[in-house]
Amino acid sequence: MQKYIECTGKTEEAAIAAALEKLGLAREEVSVEVLELAKPGFLGIGGTPAKIKVTYEAPDEAPEAAPPAEETPVAPEAPIQTEEEAVAAPAPVKETPKPAGPLNASVPADDDRAAKIADFLTGLLERMEVQAVPQVSVDEEGNYLVELVGQGLGAVIGRRGETLDAIQQLTGYAVNHGQSTRVRVRIDAEGYRSKREESLERMARRTAEKAVRYRRNVTLEPMNAYERHVIHTALQEYPDVSTYSIGAEPNRRIVVAYAPGEHR
Repeated sequence: MQKYIECTGKTEEAAIAAALEKLGLAREEVSVEVLELAKPGFLGIGGTPAKIKVTYEAPDEAPEAAPPAEETPVAPEAPIQTEEEAVAAPAPVKETPKPAGPLNASVPADDDRAAKIADFLTGLLERMEVQAVPQVSVDEEGNYLVELVGQGLGAVIGRRGETLDAIQQLTGYAVNHGQSTRVRVRIDAEGYRSKREESLERMARRTAEKAVRYRRNVTLEPMNAYERHVIHTALQEYPDVSTYSIGAEPNRRIVVAYAPGEHR
């Protein structure tokens, strides 16, 4: 079932943070509606706090348990396996976990574009006072993949990857400037992008389940083009659900729509 709480804070973000801390949930697990914007007042006097409404999905209340029966039957014990049977029985197959490899199948790159990417990022990271080394590779489609290797790369990633996206955009401009053909540059640090993709895919499935269960459309919070692509891809075969985007950048959102018969 859906529940909501209302919280106030000095700013909208402070109110949201207070609500998430109180609920113990992540931002992508809730829907936020701003009820009142924060007003600073004059010289810090007479201001009003921001007020927000946070809606979240709570588990349905379990029905009352039936009183225990007078006598509970005891399950029969599992048969004891003899040594001969144990030898004859096939050993259980352990699933080998997939290694956390690069973003795509790729090989180290040592061409002029790769050198330009490495030089630009090395200079940028030095100015940011970040101890990291760019490792450049190229995938089968000719995209350049960069993994920043170092310590304490949180400042490079930023809130929800915003700093990492900005670095990626700047690097793309620097590499493609004055070139007749453009290449795509994708930058990652500490495996953030793969982790973020997994988080977005989980959120997409939860949202689709909610849309089907309540037979209504669900609008997600604003996302960049890359994150919207992950959501669209994750739900492109989900039954009874379709997705589309609304709004203008940077507030463009995805709508997960209830669509009976879709993808069946």
